[in-house]
Amino acid sequence: MAKSFKRFLKARWPALFDAWRGMKQRSSAERPAQQIFTKKYQRHITGEMESLSGPGSDLAQTAAIRLRLPQLVRELNVKVMLDVPCGDFHWMKSVKLDVDYIGADIVKELVERNRRAYANDRRRFVYADVTQDALPPADLILCRDCLVHLSNRDVARAIERIVASGATYLLTTTFVARETNDDIATGKWRPINPQRPPFDFPEPLELIDEAHPLEPYGDKHLGLWKVDDIRSVVAR
Repeated sequence: MAKSFKRFLKARWPALFDAWRGMKQRSSAERPAQQIFTKKYQRHITGEMESLSGPGSDLAQTAAIRLRLPQLVRELNVKVMLDVPCGDFHWMKSVKLDVDYIGADIVKELVERNRRAYANDRRRFVYADVTQDALPPADLILCRDCLVHLSNRDVARAIERIVASGATYLLTTTFVARETNDDIATGKWRPINPQRPPFDFPEPLELIDEAHPLEPYGDKHLGLWKVDDIRSVVAR
């Protein structure tokens, strides 16, 4: 709708304009997650970011994780790791992991791209919506920078899918200094602390400090939980 006509509609029939705007906003909010995140990916293609998954996936912001992750999978005796969402595999491709790796993402274009560029005998990529789909079996699920983009309702759905997968461990983003979890529409962003309501995770087994370069996000970590400990939370 042209801007000039929208201004005319608002001035002449404000009630009609408000009804139209509300309908548009509801329609946008109800778009499936696949469409929302595919559009984000397509915008990143036209930009100049190091990673198509956004600045949080560049090599500087993943340095601490890339150092700790290989040690962690050895300590936990991980044989199969599920990375959801795997994004464009930009930083992960430089991590030497002696595991069978499964990268899952809701953006089908990314999955196909990763298959062509990175798949091998011990590395495969699959399409999955963590809030709706059955997840492949794995010992460890890495779920970095995912729940921060989901509504609280979709976070709960994702946790249910993770628990139902039968995985042993979950390694996921947590902002440890946050006392509340604001709700958002899926596709937006906010810091999340799974230990606070409405999720109420127990104490993590380990915290990996990501050493975020911006002071407001200096509390960003990856937290490690046993999925059985989270199972009791979901069952409440």
